[in-house]
Amino acid sequence: MLNRKECILVNEISTLRRHAEAKFSAKYRKWAKEHLFESMLPGDVKARKENAAQQSINAHLTERKLAERVVSYTDRLFKQAAIEWLVSTDQPIQALEHPKFKEMIDIAARADMHKNATNSVKIPGRKATRAEIIRTFKTHLTGLRSKLNVSKFYDIALST
Repeated sequence: MLNRKECILVNEISTLRRHAEAKFSAKYRKWAKEHLFESMLPGDVKARKENAAQQSINAHLTERKLAERVVSYTDRLFKQAAIEWLVSTDQPIQALEHPKFKEMIDIAARADMHKNATNSVKIPGRKATRAEIIRTFKTHLTGLRSKLNVSKFYDIALST
């Protein structure tokens, strides 16, 4: 009788694949590549599943922004917002006339949210902006004066 090692044969594919991966994965991968065969080694299958799951999740995810309250456009409302932006950000009055600022506003106007929207926005010029800032200042000062009940001496200062 021959002196043979006793071996156990297993008919489970998963055990065979784990054995192939542990003992000769490089040879198996080379053979699979040459024969255009998809590797069925447990590590390769797991990597493909993780990659496929990640790709399929990313394809369905979209970033959602909070809904904003849309205010109807009017030239008066835009003029007010532009002047408030100008003053609060300490911009020079010429900023509203800058070509890039106008381009930015025209691009924003193309987001045609209303059927009656125009493709251009009326931006107040330097003189109109200056006049509006002075008018707004006088309005606020007059309101403040009436609240504080200040004497007529300041009326002279306001009229100049």
